[in-house]
Amino acid sequence: MKKSAIALLAVILIAAVLLSACAGNQNATKTQTNTDTSAAADAQKQADAQKDGESFNPYAVENHYDIDADMFQKQSGVDYGTLQKDVTYYSTIAGDNKQVNILLPAGYDKNQTYPVTYVFHGFGSDHNTHLGKDSYLVLLYGNMLHRGLVKPQILVGMEMYTDKAAEKKDKSDEELRFIYDKAIKETGVDLMPFIEANYPVKTGRENTAIAGMSEGGAKSLCTGFEWLDKFGYIGSFAPDTGVIPTEFYKGTFWNTPYFQAFPEPNEKNTPYYLYLSVGSKDPWNIDCTLYYRDVLNKMGVKNQTDYVKGFGHDAEFWGQCFYNFLSKTFR
Repeated sequence: MKKSAIALLAVILIAAVLLSACAGNQNATKTQTNTDTSAAADAQKQADAQKDGESFNPYAVENHYDIDADMFQKQSGVDYGTLQKDVTYYSTIAGDNKQVNILLPAGYDKNQTYPVTYVFHGFGSDHNTHLGKDSYLVLLYGNMLHRGLVKPQILVGMEMYTDKAAEKKDKSDEELRFIYDKAIKETGVDLMPFIEANYPVKTGRENTAIAGMSEGGAKSLCTGFEWLDKFGYIGSFAPDTGVIPTEFYKGTFWNTPYFQAFPEPNEKNTPYYLYLSVGSKDPWNIDCTLYYRDVLNKMGVKNQTDYVKGFGHDAEFWGQCFYNFLSKTFR
């Protein structure tokens, strides 16, 4: 009897261990797929609302900052589209040729038309930084498109340096700061007409977005407001000072404002979605990002501005921001 009891107890203990392990594995799976599940749920809610004839409201959808690492990694069986590198066009404002990188989406058909997102880089970088071969943004967009989390579109990686190309290496940081400012008008005057003449992009602000980070975040905010009639979606991730007058970095070239005040949108050119974000560990741009938010709020300009715990001023944060922005454009 004792042996039988011991044997029965052993069987019970083994079964309990196995059940506990299975439960642990299930919990681990839930944790790993939680972001995908919530993202897919958001996308489904958006699709259902539009099927019912409702207008999609990007401000009603919470942004996610826990996107799984595999969204930024190359996956087997995923088509990441075609990246055209160093496409050259002539810039009248630079008085020289400029280059852009252009990402054509998976399934690209030149007989169809696509919305377009323009992407600015940060200070000291170039058009290859975020939209280069196997870059995080190329992989993120491809994975999102594969999972139905983003609308098919053309991405344009822009070059902020807008001057004689041969002289770029000799420019100081201060000179670069003001040379970058010239990219704001150059985007509407030279780049957009080139893209629209050579690629099957849909025109109109409802089909055009712009986003950038750091100095590029400031430039995307400036460009979006400079050309409110052209851009319906504006993303600005931890933007630098220099958009409007502030008290931050006062007396330095960083602080010189492009606008004396944000241009006031009207009923016809108010952005469909205006998104600002900054991480709690950002060493430079927390105050100015939140200041831009406060000024926009006082103006009555709708925006979604996130102050995100735990993130700094780096590509990890830019990736999270691009996920949120791309998932809400052109809906």
